[in-house]
Amino acid sequence: MLTSRTSGRVSVLSKMIANLNQFLPLSPVACERSNVGLNPSSISLKVRYFRGSGLLCRPKVSSSESIQSPCAVLASQGSRLAKTRAQGVLFDYLHYTRSLSFTDAEHISKNSPYFIKDLLSKVDNEQDVSKSLSKFLRYNPINEFEPFFESLGLSPSEVSPLLPRHLMYLTDDGIMLENFHVLYGYGIPHSKIGKMYKEAREILEYDYGVLALKLQAYENLGLSKTTVIKLVSCCPTLLVGGVDHNFVQVLHKLRGLGIKNDGIGRYLSGRDTYDWSRVLNTINFLDKVGCTEKQFSNFLKTNPALVFEGSGKKFYVLFGRLLKLGLEKSEVYSLFIQNPKIFSVKCINNLLLALDFLFAVEMRVEDIAYITSGNFELMSTCSLKSPKTMCRELKVGRNELSHIVMGDPSKFFYLASKSSIKDDELVANQNPSNHLEKNAFLLSLGYTENSEDMMKALKKFRGRGDQLQERFDCLVEAGLDCNAVKDMIRHAPTVLNQSKGVIEEKIDYLKNRLHYPLEFLVSFPTYLCYDMERINLRFSMYMWLVERGVAKPRLSLSTVLASSDTRFVKYFVDIHPEGPSMWETLKKSLCSS
Repeated sequence: MLTSRTSGRVSVLSKMIANLNQFLPLSPVACERSNVGLNPSSISLKVRYFRGSGLLCRPKVSSSESIQSPCAVLASQGSRLAKTRAQGVLFDYLHYTRSLSFTDAEHISKNSPYFIKDLLSKVDNEQDVSKSLSKFLRYNPINEFEPFFESLGLSPSEVSPLLPRHLMYLTDDGIMLENFHVLYGYGIPHSKIGKMYKEAREILEYDYGVLALKLQAYENLGLSKTTVIKLVSCCPTLLVGGVDHNFVQVLHKLRGLGIKNDGIGRYLSGRDTYDWSRVLNTINFLDKVGCTEKQFSNFLKTNPALVFEGSGKKFYVLFGRLLKLGLEKSEVYSLFIQNPKIFSVKCINNLLLALDFLFAVEMRVEDIAYITSGNFELMSTCSLKSPKTMCRELKVGRNELSHIVMGDPSKFFYLASKSSIKDDELVANQNPSNHLEKNAFLLSLGYTENSEDMMKALKKFRGRGDQLQERFDCLVEAGLDCNAVKDMIRHAPTVLNQSKGVIEEKIDYLKNRLHYPLEFLVSFPTYLCYDMERINLRFSMYMWLVERGVAKPRLSLSTVLASSDTRFVKYFVDIHPEGPSMWETLKKSLCSS
């Protein structure tokens, strides 16, 4: 009887509290149960009352809105409280028990949430967290490197491979702690040090005082501390070994363009890592394709990402793909020289996507090379639709689409562009006079109009008719007979795919450096198709042998240039005792020049 009355009163009281909650503007009533047994008469209720300014009606809440329950609120508050207490226990353990400095212990305890969560999972949250964790740490020492690396900005999956195998306590690796303090004391944020260590573990393994000297070495280059901090944060490998030679050269080149030492900091992003040898090669590439100091300076202001983002990777990818089409290095350089407008991230991306498009419609490599060389600028200005979209719009298959592209590339690129191209750009590329000039030039070389040979020649000769004529005239003006030049061009058409400047440079080298008569070109016109790097390297080695009486003077150009690398080394390097060392010296000197 007593039990039923007690149960009834509890039920009525619970309903009254629930009804009252509808009118209270503050937090709901919090109920706590203690020691609930089988006997209902032993139930104890603790009710906390809140006083408001008056009874307020709650606004209606739509069913779509989520309402946080009182239990969820209490659980969330309890979780935060447990986390705070766990941080305090970890701080006490690291500072008082393990004797870490106050600053280090505080930072680690407050910036290792995953480790704290793992600690809490080892004790009963309903008990006294501080007491339970303190007891747990008294009998279960932790691997202190786990929260330490996590506090440096690394995720648990990144921490695991970095943990030392036979160490648990941070004080056992005094050198690591010392180098960490050097970096942090220099001004590098904790969150950056973890990434730096992951990419270059050597930086926390240097002997006492070494790391500070490495940082000072970059300041000695004329860089401010702020720039050095930004620099080593995104390129920690700069602190491995001596001062990076490639970086110094990049800095020197930028200084020559009027960019102050600290100006390089404007082009760096903390999200990227930089390969300074590739950045240097990209700058050298721009210099090689005729980019003046003023142009390059403006280029850095408008498109710095093309040089620094990905360490000039887009240039490398495009350059490599053009070479794979069968174009010579000199031809690729000419394309860039003739089309300076393409030096932007957007234009490079457009070119790469256009090449993908042409491969996707299964065009032959030589046809792609022909289209690319004749429509280089147009391909860089338009972003093309996908081959699938074009096939659907034109109601053709990929093979038919390939023939449409070959029929009139400039018109097709205009139609396939996602956005309309300016009319003047289209007219410039569709100008029929360009095609007529090219035909007229080929007829002057002795080709029969509309013959199969002429169709093949149209694919091999790249550039406008006036450009081809200018290059042809360049050879004649150098002192070659006009008819001899015609024969040369028919045997080696790619000679005219280079710019006038490149042709003049190679003729000058032949006459004034090698002292060969021009007649040697008539018998081997392909000399003009080799890049200057190969010509310079091989003939430098050959002339060295001639000076020592080991090789005959004035060997044919084809003997020196056309042989494979293996054959050249066998007959022009290994035949002299000092040949191999001289060969390596020449290669290094050409690479550094």
